[in-house]
Amino acid sequence: MRAAKLIFWGSVGALVHTHVTYPLALAALERVRGPRPSPPAPDADAERPRVSLIVAAFDEEQVIAAKVANSLALDYPRERLELIVASDGSTDRTVELAREAGADLILDLPRGGKMATQNAAVERASGEIVAFSDANSLWHPDALRAMAGAFADPEVGYVSGQVDFSDPDGDNEEGAYWRYEMAVRELESRAAGITAGNGGIYAVRRSAYRFLEPSRSHDLSFPFLLRKGGWRSVYAPAARAAEKLVPTVEGEFARKRRMMVGIPDIVWADRMWDPRGYGPAFAFQILSHRVLRYASPVLHAAALLANLALLGRGRIYRLALMVQAALLALAALADALPARPTRLARYYVLVTASIALGCWDRWQQGPPAAWEKAEGTR
Repeated sequence: MRAAKLIFWGSVGALVHTHVTYPLALAALERVRGPRPSPPAPDADAERPRVSLIVAAFDEEQVIAAKVANSLALDYPRERLELIVASDGSTDRTVELAREAGADLILDLPRGGKMATQNAAVERASGEIVAFSDANSLWHPDALRAMAGAFADPEVGYVSGQVDFSDPDGDNEEGAYWRYEMAVRELESRAAGITAGNGGIYAVRRSAYRFLEPSRSHDLSFPFLLRKGGWRSVYAPAARAAEKLVPTVEGEFARKRRMMVGIPDIVWADRMWDPRGYGPAFAFQILSHRVLRYASPVLHAAALLANLALLGRGRIYRLALMVQAALLALAALADALPARPTRLARYYVLVTASIALGCWDRWQQGPPAAWEKAEGTR
């Protein structure tokens, strides 16, 4: 029974830490040591860095013209901005409409997947900063200026902005998750650097860019890979974009499951878990906010099985089993009783399950060869 107790309390402690005590620890550490000194602000009279803004697109005829117009209207010197639309084998009018809308460079590439498309665009880019956006992500006018300004700090290799999600009618609680996540990233950014970015709005110093394999993703891979290369990754809250949220939690589950296919490669094969090259603070952040979170399906299963073995060992274990059962019951009731607590419980259960199922898909099917748009986000 000693082993069961160790498994139970270790699993519960890890789950509580990754979701609750980790941000509290970051806030406490900041109070003790004070905020990180701010880098000098960029010289207002200095020439802005040249930026290549890359939009990877697959069958985006619904939104690509609006995205090009939005990009060209950014509050950034036009002569310092290169807009590249890279089509990943689109079969609709994406290329034609991007050209008509005025993109500087259009790449009509064979189907190869998002990562291959982004890599090809970077090879053609002329900017010292390469920024990336989804075709359905509309940036605020000052977003690019805010991100480019963060590179005035020579230690910064990667900058992520934030996306405001609109969801007037759906039942997806992804917006609540992102509000929590952005609060955590702000704390991380002021500590050792963010541990993940946002695929809708981010930028990378060209000299720090890594050409990744198809199953990887910039938002999960770059922060830790660049840290091992000596770069910091930061959050720029003033760099904002807007997107439509996937309207249903089922659609969000399918999207998350597709995203999680790359987790075994990113965490294990690329050695996210290996603290060498991080420094103590960033190693703590990666373990707390990434490794333990991606391990949450295993931690939940281990806690439940150990809990069942310990039922006769005290009231605390009966109470713990009741809490786990209550979470599942609330999630199951979300359709019949669509209140905020039941919807949040369902979102948490499905997102946790998506990690396990995404890893299973990777095991069964290999790395993803293509990418798909989430329904209802255009």
